[in-house]
Amino acid sequence: MADTPNFKDLKAPKEGARISFKDGDPVVPDNPIVPFIEGDGTGRDIWKASVRVLDAAVAKAFGGKRKVHWFEVYAGEKANDKYGTYLPDDTVEAIKFYGVGIKGPLTTPVGGGFRSINVALRQVLDLYSCVRPVKYFAGVPSPMKDPSAVDLVIYRENTEDVYSGIEWRAETPEAKKVIDFLNSVLAGDPSSKGKKIAEASGIGIKPVSKFKSQRHMRRALKYAVRYGINDVAIIHKGNIMKYTEGAFRDWCYELATTEFRDHVVTEDELWKNHDGKMPKGKILVKDRIADSAFQQILLRPSEYKMLVTMNLNGDYLSDAAAAQVGGLGIAPGANIGDHGAVFEATHGTAPKYADKDMINPGAVILSGAMMFEWMGWLGARDLVLKGMQGAISAKTVTYDFERQMPGATKVGTAAFGDAIIKQMG
Repeated sequence: MADTPNFKDLKAPKEGARISFKDGDPVVPDNPIVPFIEGDGTGRDIWKASVRVLDAAVAKAFGGKRKVHWFEVYAGEKANDKYGTYLPDDTVEAIKFYGVGIKGPLTTPVGGGFRSINVALRQVLDLYSCVRPVKYFAGVPSPMKDPSAVDLVIYRENTEDVYSGIEWRAETPEAKKVIDFLNSVLAGDPSSKGKKIAEASGIGIKPVSKFKSQRHMRRALKYAVRYGINDVAIIHKGNIMKYTEGAFRDWCYELATTEFRDHVVTEDELWKNHDGKMPKGKILVKDRIADSAFQQILLRPSEYKMLVTMNLNGDYLSDAAAAQVGGLGIAPGANIGDHGAVFEATHGTAPKYADKDMINPGAVILSGAMMFEWMGWLGARDLVLKGMQGAISAKTVTYDFERQMPGATKVGTAAFGDAIIKQMG
């Protein structure tokens, strides 16, 4: 890769250094350049609070020996106003060159218009694993009887499945061509038993490959080994979609029992060879049907520590899990590949609250903590988590929590950031 980024409009920062990669893991200098996308709507308020919290954590953890050099890049409405496009090439180039990015919420219209910028970034940069940790902060309002039982990490494959973006609108020439081809294949296949696609159908393709399934499982298991997670569940609907979701399940098991043979025991092996007693230091690898898993993470969440999923299943499971511990307002996320990562809020832009200093910045702040973990800056990560828990325990919170917490003090976005910094100690 070139020594300087190939920008059309942006200017590279004069201070700081880029992150490099070795065997899919980041090699982080003490002064990394981190591109950031402020976000649409409430993103403006959220970022102002978040960057202060993240800088405070780094300063306190490392006493000035490390520093993030923030570099604003553009996407969404701000990019469209400035450059006439919602995702400028310079933004993609910056994240690709510096190996990292962090972003607030971005607008995506339903139906027509441009596709999701979030999905586009994941696909263009090949950020194939979406990572969503779901953990309860004591005191956060929750609909669950025991939200503290929820403590899991969801690894969602990002690039395949029905989110691959391969689809055609009903009654277009392209859709008709695909339908005609598929109907001709079905007509010649005795096992199809007379199935036929209706002529006026919209068509979407659900690709699932061995290579992409296994690289995703590999990243999940590397994380499980590194951070002592002893239970990994492969989530699928392979009982119905046997050659896509069923194949995902089989390929994940194959990867686990070959590359990670010394670390794992499958559920079948547990009962056949160990009488149901987990060998010390091993990771249990099991699989569950998606709809059953959805029920179980609500009713028996303590039985799950990591879910490894395809794209669509991971989308709704991660939101459902987040709802148990306080909602998307404090739900962080990351999209990680072998040569880069983007950390992001998982909630929407909430434009009616924009510029009102009201919204909870927790999702972006916690995404920053995830970024520090990915960078290996665990001291900064821990201070962010400590500060967040401290502010919540002190009941100094934004309106979304205050209205459900008796005796709480309602503060704005900026003041909540101040409270987190104060509680770092």
